[in-house]
Amino acid sequence: MRFSAFALALPALTLAVPLSAAGSDTSTPPNPSTDTKKCSSKRVFDKELGKCVKPEKSSMTGDQLLQTARELAYLDRFDDAQAVLAAHPDQTNDHVLTYWGFTNRKLGRAELANQFYAQAISQNPNNLLARSYRAQGFVSEGKYVEALQEWKEIRARGGAGTWAEVSLRQAIETGQTINY
Repeated sequence: MRFSAFALALPALTLAVPLSAAGSDTSTPPNPSTDTKKCSSKRVFDKELGKCVKPEKSSMTGDQLLQTARELAYLDRFDDAQAVLAAHPDQTNDHVLTYWGFTNRKLGRAELANQFYAQAISQNPNNLLARSYRAQGFVSEGKYVEALQEWKEIRARGGAGTWAEVSLRQAIETGQTINY
C-alpha cells in the first residue's frame, strides 16, 4: 500500500526527465546483446572461444562481466546474473556490490540485498544507484519513511534529475519499482 502523504512531499516533476537505465548513460533499459541471449545455464558467450562457457572461464573483462550481469538481470535471469557477478575480479567494487544487492532483492532476499547495498554505499557514499535500488526495495516493503530519506540523500549528493532520483521518486509516488 502506498503512503500518499510522501508523494505529496515530493516536488512535482515540472519537466519531462528521461529515465536513464541503471549503470548507463542512456534513457533506455539495457538492450541485451545477442551474445548475452545465446547462453543459458549460468554461462556467457566467449568471443575468443566462439562458445558459451562458465563466466570464470571467460576472457571477458570486469566491465564486460558487469555489463553482461546487468543485461541478464534485465532479462529476469537473476541466478545467471549472479553467476556472472561471482566471476568479477573485484568483489569489493561498489558497482558489483550494487548488482549483488539488486539481484538478491529481485530474488526475494531483502535482508541480504540491503547488506550488499550498505557495502556498496560504504565503499562509495555517492553511489546513487545503490541508494536508489535500496530505497526501491524499501518501497516494495512499504517502508516509505526510509525510501524518502534515501531520496533526500540522493538529492543532497547532487543526484536531482538523475535516473536514480527520478526512478525512486516515481516508485515512491506510484508504489511501482523499476526492474533495471
